[in-house]
Amino acid sequence: MAKEQGHKPVAQNRKARHDYHIEDTYEAGIVLTGTEVKSLRAGRASLVDGFAEVHEGEIWLHGVHIPEYAQGTWTNHAARRKRKLLLNRHEIDRIESRVNEKGLTLIPLSLYFKDGRAKVEIALARGKKTWDKRHALAERQAKRETEVALGRRAKGME
Repeated sequence: MAKEQGHKPVAQNRKARHDYHIEDTYEAGIVLTGTEVKSLRAGRASLVDGFAEVHEGEIWLHGVHIPEYAQGTWTNHAARRKRKLLLNRHEIDRIESRVNEKGLTLIPLSLYFKDGRAKVEIALARGKKTWDKRHALAERQAKRETEVALGRRAKGME
């Protein structure tokens, strides 16, 4: 059987980029059971309530929902169990020191397969205030309006 190549996205946490200022991102392997892998290959997962924490020198992913595999039997997994993330020791140490700073948290941004192996992109993030969110929305809307106006002007529709 040929080795799987490429990047196959499974789930993304779009709300994270709205709710947090992303400071740094890391790619981590994830320890899964067989039925979890089969469920992910079917494209079923949710990162919405997910977060990661450093505990005793290891990083654990909590709150990520990978539903039970439909054809699984008694070997099925719990949908919201905590899962271990695989990173290098120096990355874990760097993350742990930064998380201990006030206001930083670890959140999952995306879950995907890379060359046949399940990976999760985690981010060190700082929570946004509500006025930050409103400011970002207004900025994005203003940028969109200028692009539309420039497009109309280029087409001679003004």
